[in-house]
Amino acid sequence: MSVTIFDTPEVQDFLKTVSGLEQAGGNERAKQIMHRLLSDLYRLIDDFDVTPEEYWSTVSLLNALGGETQFGLLSPGLGFDHYLDMRQDAIDAEARRTGGTPRTIEGPLYVAGAPETEGFARMDDGEDRDGEPMWLTGQVRGTDGQPIAGAKVEIWHADSKGGYSFFDPSQSEYNLRRTIYTDAEGRYTAQSIIPSGYGVPEGAPTDQVLKSLGRHGERPAHIHYFISAPGHQHLTTQINLAGDPYTYDDFAFATREELVVEGRRIEDAEEASRRGLEGPFTEVTFDVELSVTDDQALQHRHARPRAKEDEQDQASQLAGSARV
Repeated sequence: MSVTIFDTPEVQDFLKTVSGLEQAGGNERAKQIMHRLLSDLYRLIDDFDVTPEEYWSTVSLLNALGGETQFGLLSPGLGFDHYLDMRQDAIDAEARRTGGTPRTIEGPLYVAGAPETEGFARMDDGEDRDGEPMWLTGQVRGTDGQPIAGAKVEIWHADSKGGYSFFDPSQSEYNLRRTIYTDAEGRYTAQSIIPSGYGVPEGAPTDQVLKSLGRHGERPAHIHYFISAPGHQHLTTQINLAGDPYTYDDFAFATREELVVEGRRIEDAEEASRRGLEGPFTEVTFDVELSVTDDQALQHRHARPRAKEDEQDQASQLAGSARV
């Protein structure tokens, strides 16, 4: 079919009306973005000769994604989260904020309010009988190599079946979620279990989208981090455990070479006993470097809706974003 109407004056005037450009009220930035978005989609309908059946099937899929709150899951799968990181990397490079541990995506499963400790925390509740013990440790330093005492290290990860507390009702509250403040040498340590990777639910809307693209929805075993300290740029990152079959084939595009960490298997019973563990365990070491900044807004994570975000945290984030 060769009929195209996008460039006609009628359609161009219609786009201005639909996006509110002819109206006095509303948000001007929202109008401009909506005009661009609708223009691109209208042109796409013309260029690909999208049928009414295809259009309404897509609307139904969008309804399903919203109904199952899966937009946050599909977002990294379509590369949006990684693209935002790529842009932020470029912004930092232009501002000459270089060095430090690389960022990578946050994902949709952070929960505010995890228990806080100093130096050491046990993260698991001991109920996951299939979980292999993990000793997770590292040092937070500045790019000058000096340790940062009192740095805030927030850690969260899945259990041995790939589930996250709060979203998985079988787990106890804040299981595998902790906030650890580094000791005088900038060190943090957590006793936990090796997490499993996970896949998007079979047959779910996100799975349908990915399969239509010939892609899978699997993530490798990984551990999430927020790290912050006064005078330093907030870091959102995660590490991938080496050896997972999906380490370099992550549907969420979160893998970065510098963030792939090799675990060290320790069989020595005496060493395990010294750490209060029974039997073999795996030690995972992840050292972090934070870049220096005087910009208060950059010292806090960006504002976005998150599960159980407390009001004080939201207010501080919004105040920071207002200064950007």
